[in-house]
Amino acid sequence: MTSSSAIRALISRSALADAAVVAVAAGGRIADLRGDAYGHGVLIVARAVIAAGAQSVVVDSLEEARLLNREGIASTSSGAPDIDARLLYGIPDAASRSDPRPVLRLTGRILSTKALQAGDAVSYGYTYRAPSDGNVALVTGGYAQGIVRALGNRAHVEIDGVLRPIIGRVAMDVCVIDLDGVDAAPGDEITFFGGQGPAAHQLAEWASVTGMTSAELLTVAAKHAVRGEED
Repeated sequence: MTSSSAIRALISRSALADAAVVAVAAGGRIADLRGDAYGHGVLIVARAVIAAGAQSVVVDSLEEARLLNREGIASTSSGAPDIDARLLYGIPDAASRSDPRPVLRLTGRILSTKALQAGDAVSYGYTYRAPSDGNVALVTGGYAQGIVRALGNRAHVEIDGVLRPIIGRVAMDVCVIDLDGVDAAPGDEITFFGGQGPAAHQLAEWASVTGMTSAELLTVAAKHAVRGEED
């Protein structure tokens, strides 16, 4: 996929700063930055958590630790982190009704839209047939980017401020969304999870559907995305 059609992992600078303060205040001295800081980027998270009062961070390799040490950030590739990663990264918990604000928003783009007639099938295997006439969108993001196959016909994304279902099987680089009257056009952004809208805690739905943890799903998808920042 080209950079223009890839999914994006957008790190909220304000949410990260706030989350780091909350996580450090909750207890602990060592932050877990393994897995490229759960896909958020080691350096940006390391700077935020140290600024919030953490003493050191744990990373995956000696080379990462050396690079951070050169930045004046105490780091190691061994040891046990004790700062709550759920608070630091804003990871939702399916059992909680007071989830922290997500630090990362995973987004895709609409590639095309199409009208369906009742009975038309969607995606390979024809696991979904339109119950009535309507419109669908083909969007960037498939199982090669961490949009797990099991999410087809069972999970939702945010578009134009509302949640719409993923329909049919998730393909390698794309999936299909039922628009159901939502006014959308090629190039429009969709949000898989994160942000401050209705998709903020969709990772909890993903975890329920797939049997994986929210942290696993977050890390895999974020590491396959083009990373950026937002306020």
